[in-house]
Amino acid sequence: MDQYRLYAREEESVGPFVAVLFKVLSVVAMMFIITFMMINPEEKTGKIDAKAEFIVTVTWPDNHPDDIDTYVQDPSGQIVWYNAREAGLMHLDRDDRGMYRDTILVNGEKVTNPLNQEIAAVRGFQAGEYVVNVNHYLATGTDPVPVSVKVEKINPQVIVVYYATLQLDHRGDEKTAVRFTVADDGSVKDVNTREISLVRLTRRAK
Repeated sequence: MDQYRLYAREEESVGPFVAVLFKVLSVVAMMFIITFMMINPEEKTGKIDAKAEFIVTVTWPDNHPDDIDTYVQDPSGQIVWYNAREAGLMHLDRDDRGMYRDTILVNGEKVTNPLNQEIAAVRGFQAGEYVVNVNHYLATGTDPVPVSVKVEKINPQVIVVYYATLQLDHRGDEKTAVRFTVADDGSVKDVNTREISLVRLTRRAK
């Protein structure tokens, strides 16, 4: 009888331990469920598709005050530039105005962004000729400004179609960086630098 009572008391002592363990496990399980629910896929509404077939990158020296503009024309004659940042399948993702408004407030202090860069993207290609021009919109001095232009074909792998540095030496100086033709299969051919004024075409369209 004593042995039975001893055994019963041991069961009673184990009971609360099991109950506490169960509660702990329940809390852990609940935290896991809450964490899992918080890790949701991003909402697709309003999401910008960054997919591109071609990327045009135009850069000039960091901290340079001059404003260089990028113009890209597609085979149908549409042109993206600072005043028309979307045209057809093209988009001017970044319009940089030199040092103008290149400061932001961080903890109450002004921080300058030294990078001078413009980026245009061709979201999908159409067969025909593309033209990339650069224009010296605002000149603050008389020294030439080295402007680097790079055109990359993104799919199915990154290929540099064109890369060179041009010298723009006065306000209004416009140069054709590159002209290239995209075939029906997406391949690039006839890469050349024959001059054409896209600035004049945009002014004529007004």
